[in-house]
This record gives sequence, structure tokens and C-alpha cells, in this order.
Amino acid sequence: MAARLLLRSAIRAATACRSARIPVMTRSMATGGIPSDQDQATGLEKVIMTAMEKGTDPYSMMKPKDYAGSKADPHLVPSISNKRIVGCVCDEDNTAVIWFWLHEGEPQRCPSCGAHYKLVAHELPH
Repeated sequence: MAARLLLRSAIRAATACRSARIPVMTRSMATGGIPSDQDQATGLEKVIMTAMEKGTDPYSMMKPKDYAGSKADPHLVPSISNKRIVGCVCDEDNTAVIWFWLHEGEPQRCPSCGAHYKLVAHELPH
């Protein structure tokens, strides 16, 4: 008998709660969608993303363009000073790196394989 009374009171309480409408909270996905990475980016990350949209590479993160390495089309080496040390792996199977100094001006040759390199001025974006 007591079990029936408890069951009836539980059913009444459940139906009373269902009849009262509670406003549903709206999610950001329902109103405008999930924000993209560009919407959430700040600081240096945002600077990099906007530069990549414009087609520039401010911190040289992308793969450099392939050059022939000839005197007419030398490998371009960016530098913030007037000289830079360059390492050349002359053959694919070679494990030794040939190091040499590259100075601004005319293209210079690798002492081992003869590939041409040219130093170009590079300014840091910040």
C-alpha cells in the first residue's frame, strides 16, 4: 500500500515538472556556428594567418622555391647581415656537408659541386 502511494506521488511530481516550460539555453553553434581558427587567433598567430591569406610568408615557414643553381638562376639565401654561412650537400647520397661563407654581391659557387648561391637582404617582420 505504501508503495502505491509513493509511486502515485512520484508520477504526479513528474507530470507537474513536465508541464512547466523551462526556456532552453541557446548554444553558440545554433546562433552563428563554431568560430573558425582565424576568428579565435590572437597576437603572433593572427599576424601569421593574415599574412598567409595575402600570399606572403613573413617567417619563411613555407618550402622555398627550387632554383637551378646555375649562375643565371642561383639559389637565393636570405640574410639580415652582409654574410652568412651556407651548408651544401652536393650529392643526394653524400653524408658530409660542405660549409662555406657567402658574402653579398655576385653569386658564389660551392667549392665542391659548383652550385651557385646568392645572398639576398631579408628584413624581419617585427
